[in-house]
Amino acid sequence: MRLLLISWLVMSSFLSILSCTLVYGQCLEDQKALLLKWKQNITFSNLTSWDLNTDCCSSWDGIKCDKDGHVISIDLSNKSIRSGVENTSSLSELGFLKSLNLSSNNFNSTIPSGLDRLVNLTHLNLSNSGFAGQVPIEISRMKRLVSLDLSTLFAGSNPLKLEKPDLKTLVKNLSELRELYLDGVNVSMNRKEWCQSLSSALPNLEVLSLSSCSLSGPFDSSLLNLKSLSGLALSQNNITADVPEFFGNFSKLSFLRIGGSGLIGKFPEKIFQLPLLRSLDVSTNPNLQGSLPEFPESGYLENLVLSNTNFTGKLPVSIGNLRFLSKLELPNCGFSGSIPASMSNLTRLQYLDLSSNNFTGTLPSFGSSENLTLVNLAHNQLAGSISTSEWSGHLKFVSLNLRNNSFNGTIPSTLFTLPSLQMLDLSQNRFTGPLSEFHNGSSLLLDTLDLSENMLEGSLPSSFFNLTSLKMLSLASNNFSDTLRLDRLQNLRNLSNLDLSGSKLSIDSSGTNSALFPQVGTLKLGSCNLKTFPGFLRNQSTLSYLDLSNNQIDGKMPNWIGQIGKGSLLHLNLSFNFLEDPDQPLPKSSEPTNVDWQFIATGIGYGAGAAMAVTPLWFWTKGRKWYDEQIVRVLLLMFPSLLYNNCDNGRDNTITEESSEAAEPGDDEELTEETNDYDDDEKNMLEEHRGQYCVFCTKLDITRKRVIHNPKCICHVTPQNSSAFL
Repeated sequence: MRLLLISWLVMSSFLSILSCTLVYGQCLEDQKALLLKWKQNITFSNLTSWDLNTDCCSSWDGIKCDKDGHVISIDLSNKSIRSGVENTSSLSELGFLKSLNLSSNNFNSTIPSGLDRLVNLTHLNLSNSGFAGQVPIEISRMKRLVSLDLSTLFAGSNPLKLEKPDLKTLVKNLSELRELYLDGVNVSMNRKEWCQSLSSALPNLEVLSLSSCSLSGPFDSSLLNLKSLSGLALSQNNITADVPEFFGNFSKLSFLRIGGSGLIGKFPEKIFQLPLLRSLDVSTNPNLQGSLPEFPESGYLENLVLSNTNFTGKLPVSIGNLRFLSKLELPNCGFSGSIPASMSNLTRLQYLDLSSNNFTGTLPSFGSSENLTLVNLAHNQLAGSISTSEWSGHLKFVSLNLRNNSFNGTIPSTLFTLPSLQMLDLSQNRFTGPLSEFHNGSSLLLDTLDLSENMLEGSLPSSFFNLTSLKMLSLASNNFSDTLRLDRLQNLRNLSNLDLSGSKLSIDSSGTNSALFPQVGTLKLGSCNLKTFPGFLRNQSTLSYLDLSNNQIDGKMPNWIGQIGKGSLLHLNLSFNFLEDPDQPLPKSSEPTNVDWQFIATGIGYGAGAAMAVTPLWFWTKGRKWYDEQIVRVLLLMFPSLLYNNCDNGRDNTITEESSEAAEPGDDEELTEETNDYDDDEKNMLEEHRGQYCVFCTKLDITRKRVIHNPKCICHVTPQNSSAFL
């Protein structure tokens, strides 16, 4: 008998569960029909599961139903819907719908009307979906709304706005609202209007997010009526006021974000003491003053962001009590003193940025912070060495920046073997000794490596050239004592920025295969004992910055120099070399190109190549057409034996001395036409370059379109005049 009873109970339970399962999620036909009718109006690419032959409650993406088969939730966020949401007639007949989420799509229209017919709707999310224009009045009639999100990250030229209705009208009937997100919506109200409108109409509000809403301050004390407030975001507004002390009375506050809002005065320390505070961001308020208080052991703070403020003082030892802290971002402040050793207690720390402060002392241990991904301590006054074992266990480490400090000793090879490391910047320190081979593999993800301005010695380890993901490599201004064959860099196929200038490395480019050398955008080989122009340069198609200065390149300049970068070259420095004219006539070209060089520097020879001339070419960047060979001719401009030649709109305008004299009036007219679109500052700068100037002062007589030597120059011992000049 007992066995039968137990069997009956088990079977009854199973049948009950089965019955509930069959009923719950079994789509009603009218609900399916309404959804399919609405689907016909919208343009989509990701709603293939909405099929007539399947159950809408159990099989359709984004649909949830109650136990009776009524649709109660539609979540079509990030479904690549592009248009067609304007017609909501079928949607509004879903009388049991409680939640509608259309966020992260691309409707490019106004918010559709008729949403107020969804009388049971409690959650409406239309954020980041390309809606623009006036927020419709119908939303103010949706009295059961608990959560409303109309925010946008990219407002564009026609953002959502609250004018008619304004914010006061929108919220006056939404007394049940607990979460309001209007980030990026143009509200444009002063303090009493927006503060009082919200505090009087929304007594149950818990989360208020109004970043980038064109709000003005100061804060009104009526906000104190929002006693349930747990989250407040008002970043990127025009508050321009003190942070009120009463913010410290929001006992339930878990996050406060008021970055970039013109805050001034002293930040209330009691806000740091709020018992439930998890995230605080008051960044980018340069006139906001303050200091860090002592932190209790019971704190829950996870994110502390004070960057670009006027916070000063020392980091308290009690910062180690913030055992939940994962992000500490304090760059560009006025903090000083040592970094507390207690920070080793921050086992959940992931992101640490203390850059551009006045910290002194040594680097604390972060060995127990195994979740660290980024450490930025650049631009401080830290010193001491880096422990070999300090970073070896940080398997998630992505970025380490110790730039511009006074660290010394050798660089641990373990840094180059961290499996997740992508950026390593140890530049402008006092590291010495050779770089050691790293035998435990290399950081396959490392794409940025800057060791410049140290005192590194010896040769580069062979394992160094296994960093195949490198995009930026700088070894400039060191004391290496080796010859570097550039063909060793051919494995670094992703390299786009290479700086070896002043590294004391002697560069050998003789064996470099032009086809295999990486296509770089920036190449700095100044002071590298180069004897000739590297041949691989002729195949560089993306080069925009080239520095070959202060080498021993002599002889004739190759005629292909003008083809470097295939028109992309903006900066060329050939100063302090021993160069002569090109070894053959300049190539002819029938196709003009726009040259937008920012400056050129070449050696002014006179036999020694000791002087340098730098010509800013800002006045050549607008409206001029140049042949490809004019890149070369601009270079030749800096040599006293050659004339300045201009090709305008495809015409060869080579100017001899006689035609130059005769063409002065016309030249002025042409100059006027070319500068019509210049602003006043640019025209004034252009006027400063008129007349005769010494080439050693890097000036040009642009009205006569040739280099003129000024015998009155006293900035250098000037050479004899050349007949090519005068």
